[in-house]
Amino acid sequence: MEALIRTPYEATVKAMLASLERNLLPDMVVRQLTRLLLASRLRSGYQPSAELQLSHLLDFARSLDQMPIAVETEKPKAQHYELPTSFFKLVLGKNLKYSSCYFLDKSNTLDDAEDQMLEMYCTRAQIKDGQSILDVGCGWGSFSLYIAKKHKNCNITGICNSLTQKAHIEERCRELQLSNVSIIVADISKFEMEASFDRVVSIEMFEHMKNYKVLLKKISGWMKEDSLLFVHHFCHKAFAYNFEDINEDDWITRYFFTGGTMPSANLLLYFQDDVTVVDHWLVNGKHYAQTSEEWLNRMDENSLVIRPIMESTYGKAEATKWTVYWRTFFIAVAELFGYNNGEEWMVAHFLFKKK
Repeated sequence: MEALIRTPYEATVKAMLASLERNLLPDMVVRQLTRLLLASRLRSGYQPSAELQLSHLLDFARSLDQMPIAVETEKPKAQHYELPTSFFKLVLGKNLKYSSCYFLDKSNTLDDAEDQMLEMYCTRAQIKDGQSILDVGCGWGSFSLYIAKKHKNCNITGICNSLTQKAHIEERCRELQLSNVSIIVADISKFEMEASFDRVVSIEMFEHMKNYKVLLKKISGWMKEDSLLFVHHFCHKAFAYNFEDINEDDWITRYFFTGGTMPSANLLLYFQDDVTVVDHWLVNGKHYAQTSEEWLNRMDENSLVIRPIMESTYGKAEATKWTVYWRTFFIAVAELFGYNNGEEWMVAHFLFKKK
């Protein structure tokens, strides 16, 4: 019976995706469809009892122990970084922070919200001048550069997975006359080094990983005895799941988050073999929703400049489709984190010490 129901559903989704890529679906329809998919995800994620909810979470945590650190590395890199940095400069804020920001009030701009979240990291990670800091999965260097400007005596090492990101960070260092930042391009799942740091930070990288036990063991090897590890990852408040491309409606997985993980808010608490939790915070999802709405607004405001970038990256025949895909991605992120007033999907912050 389920297969009989699923067949026309899959056909409907396929037809709607065909309309989407031709830019024939209004944003209102895209948002409503996204909310329907999110409601379905909640129905499958929530269990009928607290005992079953915990059992499912523990089963998920144990399943990660059987996986490599990451199941996909090249495909996600292409999905997000195939576009040149010029695109992200038009869409993100001044720091090129490609992760949740923090809006203290409605008058905040995206630039304000970037700074406010970066300052929150400094406070929660207990960053102090003179420390050695490792930024794992540093992106375009938003946090590395923020620390470098604020604390001139800190020495920051950033690990990113893109040569274009490294080039951007090094260019910004020259412009800002900063000499306390060094960047390594590496696949974190395979990378090894003989070095230790006072602080290790990781902003929205754990969602691309699987085996947290092995990952945290690796990271603990880069921590001094009194070092602290600060982790920011998005999450669902109660359950965890893998991003899998199985059905036609697994659109986000297919085009933007292959091999990804949605942790629960407490998932990392089950991986304390090599680190011990010191503190744990949650950030309401509305902040991420507003962040993505701002990205969408900037993309629309700069559409005439962005069009040639899309054409040069994806080809003229595919430019409209990929423009729509990126807009839809930002809409989906906004709807995800804004769902139920930001009380379902949100951001978790952890502070760990070395065991």
